[in-house]
Amino acid sequence: MGLLRTSTALGCVAALSLTAACASESKETGTLRGAVAKVPAADPRPYAAADSAFGLALLKAWCGEDSAANVVLSPSSLASGLGMVQLGARGRTATAMARALALPAGDPVAGLHARDRALKGVGGKDVTFRTTDQVWSDQRFKPGQAYLDKVATAYDAGLRLLDITGDPEGARKTINGAIKDATGGQIPDLLPGGTVTKDTGWVLTDAVYLKATWATPFKSSDTAPGPFTTAAGKKADTDMMSRGGTFGYARTKGWTAVDLPYTGGRLSMTALLPDAAKGGCPDLDAETLGQVTGALKPAQVELRLPKAKLKSKADMKPLLTGLGMGVAFGDQADLTGISPDAKKIQFVRHAATLLVDEKGTEAAAATGTGIGVTSAAPRPKTKVVFDRPYLMLVRDTRTGEPLFLARVADPSKES
Repeated sequence: MGLLRTSTALGCVAALSLTAACASESKETGTLRGAVAKVPAADPRPYAAADSAFGLALLKAWCGEDSAANVVLSPSSLASGLGMVQLGARGRTATAMARALALPAGDPVAGLHARDRALKGVGGKDVTFRTTDQVWSDQRFKPGQAYLDKVATAYDAGLRLLDITGDPEGARKTINGAIKDATGGQIPDLLPGGTVTKDTGWVLTDAVYLKATWATPFKSSDTAPGPFTTAAGKKADTDMMSRGGTFGYARTKGWTAVDLPYTGGRLSMTALLPDAAKGGCPDLDAETLGQVTGALKPAQVELRLPKAKLKSKADMKPLLTGLGMGVAFGDQADLTGISPDAKKIQFVRHAATLLVDEKGTEAAAATGTGIGVTSAAPRPKTKVVFDRPYLMLVRDTRTGEPLFLARVADPSKES
């Protein structure tokens, strides 16, 4: 996110899915870090549930803008980027942001600290996962120490000082370079030219990168073209992966779900197919999602799932305003918990990529659930074919944290 220092706005540069740090054309004057406070032990799962509710609401709103388009986003990344701003919000602004983010009541710092520690533990053998939160500040408008302590405790975020006012374009390139590095080159240009201006005082970024292999890969020789009815109602041929075996499976609440574990069992991707009668944008809330994933049981499944390569990039301000966060973008915004000079959010940019193939997944964030093979008597296989628009959720099976969420409207298109 980026924050402005003037009365016109506080630029919220982007709660983004993928970020990193790179070479700089602006004058970089130092790196600072707040003190990590000792906080009581907390349960990260309510914050994971909040991120699911927030992400599903955003997905529905985003789909509503173009119901025929593929959409991929990282709920955990957006929640982190915006959450860093919310820690510095006051009054109505803080309340509106907390409501839109679906945050549990009370001081969130201990819970967010637990959430961050859980995210840091997601990686493992054949699973590369990293998340990076960063506060970028103009060297003339360093945030208050209390705020730096909060973001260090809640998000493990540090502060980097740049000459944003003197060289906004150089600052933009520095931040974009950092994002590119943190996302393995997946997102090289999160912030378009002109996004960062001399009125931008702060930019808050979150980057998430995932590369994980399936616990049991698909065979490339079993992949073959198959028909898919797109969200636009057209027929398209797409590459369908195929594999039989034991998967987590559920059919309830109008959804059929198949859970594919990644190596190590900590992360999984849940593919969710709505009933054929369902049309338009997905109508799925966090409560129903929890009921569906809670109903997953090992079953013999004959699965056909499209390969997918998705990309999304957007200015999130209109969608976030529609979710009730508009006050944070207006002249009545109160972000003085960051700095007395902070005014309103200028913009929020988000970008995400998601590649799903026979080997596994590469994306800007991830989660996983492992389903063990049971030694039960052979049972008839349930055939599940994802041949119409569906959802994909990459999640941490221990906490439920939604690292990636996508709606696949047409897998034959790279978008």
